[in-house]
Amino acid sequence: MKRKKNILEYLEDTVLRVPQKTAFSNGKEDMSFGELYRASRAVGTELARLGLRGEAVAVFMDKHPNAMAAFFGTIYAGCFYVCIDSAMPEERVRLILENVSARAIIADAKGMAKASKFETEYILRFEEIARTEEDAGILSDVRRRQIDTDPIYVVFTSGSTGVPKGVVACHRSVIDYTEALCEALGFSENTVFGNQTPLYFDAPLKEIMPTLMLGATTYFIPKMLFSFPVKLVEYLNTNKINTICWVVSALVQVSTLGALDVTRPEYLTTVAFGSEVFPKKDYKIWRDTLPNARFFNLYGPTEATGMSCFWRAERELCEDEPIPIGEPFDNTDIILLGDGGREAAEGEEGEICIRGTCLTMGYYGNDEKTSEAFVQNPLNRAYPELIYRTGDIGRYNEYGELVFVTRRDSQIKHMGHRIELGEIDSSVLKCGGTARACSVYDGDKKRIVLFYVGELDPSELQKQLAQRLPRYMLPAEAVRLDSLPLTDNGKTDRRKLKDMACGN
Repeated sequence: MKRKKNILEYLEDTVLRVPQKTAFSNGKEDMSFGELYRASRAVGTELARLGLRGEAVAVFMDKHPNAMAAFFGTIYAGCFYVCIDSAMPEERVRLILENVSARAIIADAKGMAKASKFETEYILRFEEIARTEEDAGILSDVRRRQIDTDPIYVVFTSGSTGVPKGVVACHRSVIDYTEALCEALGFSENTVFGNQTPLYFDAPLKEIMPTLMLGATTYFIPKMLFSFPVKLVEYLNTNKINTICWVVSALVQVSTLGALDVTRPEYLTTVAFGSEVFPKKDYKIWRDTLPNARFFNLYGPTEATGMSCFWRAERELCEDEPIPIGEPFDNTDIILLGDGGREAAEGEEGEICIRGTCLTMGYYGNDEKTSEAFVQNPLNRAYPELIYRTGDIGRYNEYGELVFVTRRDSQIKHMGHRIELGEIDSSVLKCGGTARACSVYDGDKKRIVLFYVGELDPSELQKQLAQRLPRYMLPAEAVRLDSLPLTDNGKTDRRKLKDMACGN
């Protein structure tokens, strides 16, 4: 088999086999592989004719099959896509567009009004450019010059300075990840995915890329259904969805509200979860409801393209035993580093570090942050070799399975999103009438609590933050203090504030 060097080869191989098969759907509107192929090449032709090459194209589109054609059309033009959440505050969007110097925005009819608020050279309506007549010559010229380290997307995560960090992924890392994921979880052309995560995140790669590679099908589940768990399960059954890769909070929403007592996902054979620790009570409910399904715990950072480790639930866990994150995917290696850059001893905790082709290119336009996280492997002094320091602390259990222990710093996982609390604090200080701020995370109650010093009323502060931060980053409570507690060396006493937030 010829080695793949471009993710578009997945689409081009699959469209020859199953051109009429549904590739992507939202339950009402479908897009076949043939339709995806034609629309993507039309979009690519239009972008290439405009002279766009090797640069960012912002996509202002909600979860819809058409968004896939915008993504892959961008790649056909030799560019990389940056997906923008339609509900994202304008200030954050502007920071992202400025960071990648985007000259072009693709928006559908619904997104045109918002896209028009930003100054870019081109604002392109998807419905129009998707009808562009394909120019095979110009697309072939682009392809000849593409290599496997060319970027294909930039995903923005929370940044501690208040400026989002853009993680750059290339063809090579995505191909490596896709093939390792499909092998580990046993996906096939008969897989029917039910996508839960938003498209501006890296998580949808778990469904999007295997769909292209294998000729599978992905349903983009409407977001509102996750507020109505019974209807959500009915949607799974109506569309015969057999595989879900959801964040833990989505699964817990279904089990906690008793939806599985009312109706059962009849076709589910594979349940993968990640991003957070799965509460054992809810994990048991799902396992008892689907005794014949395969369950996988997935772990991995955006900086390593997607998930890096997996654990298949083939044994019963002890009552107080955490769900392991298992073993690394093929062609991925995990190193546990202890103090001083040494390898952690057997049974010792250490920072989880990742090496392999799965590593992304770093942070867009941010050499300083890139060099802090992507570092020379301290165990290899013979030649240059980068590893990614996750900031997560892990250990190996008695079965030789990797177990997540805690975070090294103030970065948290909340509602399926990775958040740096420092970005919240930075946004608070941009609001008038605030002097100091410190956010902490109450892990038991799964909530962010903000402590601040200033004249601004808590309710007014929350309103202003809603204009600056995505909803999932908004504090559940804002507490105004006369002063923030300090440690002996003059730093903000985060531990004391966390005790206050947890009611200790």
